[in-house]
Amino acid sequence: MRIKTHLAFVTLLISVLFSCCHSNLSDMESSRIFPKGEKAAANFTGDAWVQMLVADTGSTFNTQVYDVTFAPGTRNYWHSHPGGQLLLVTAGEGYYQEKGQPARLLKKGDVVEIPPGVIHWHGATSSSEFTHIGITTQVNAGAPTWYGPVTDEEYTNL
Repeated sequence: MRIKTHLAFVTLLISVLFSCCHSNLSDMESSRIFPKGEKAAANFTGDAWVQMLVADTGSTFNTQVYDVTFAPGTRNYWHSHPGGQLLLVTAGEGYYQEKGQPARLLKKGDVVEIPPGVIHWHGATSSSEFTHIGITTQVNAGAPTWYGPVTDEEYTNL
């Protein structure tokens, strides 16, 4: 009898946990502002997805706008933008770090202003998905320069 009671309790617990987790996943997906986009192929450690929103090459708005989703632990490589960049955090928790400076924890609603030429990286914490809208300003100044991966040691020693 005791085994049946424990088995029933465990079954109920698993059912409740699955329901909660499944519900939260659905809530995260349904609260997504833009489609998740295409999987990024380069300049990331881990899995990231990019949805281009404005792909202007400098002729009209001189800016590019994109929604980026980082899986937990994912980050982009060290890089700089000759015309600067803005980040608008829309979900999850992540980090932003300029070369030689301490990392900054980012949460939904945070805005990061990155001046032209500043070497930096951004990405998710190890325990949270992270989404931001990126805005590359002054696109006519040139493409980003990529400097290589943020090492596991750099990431874990934040």
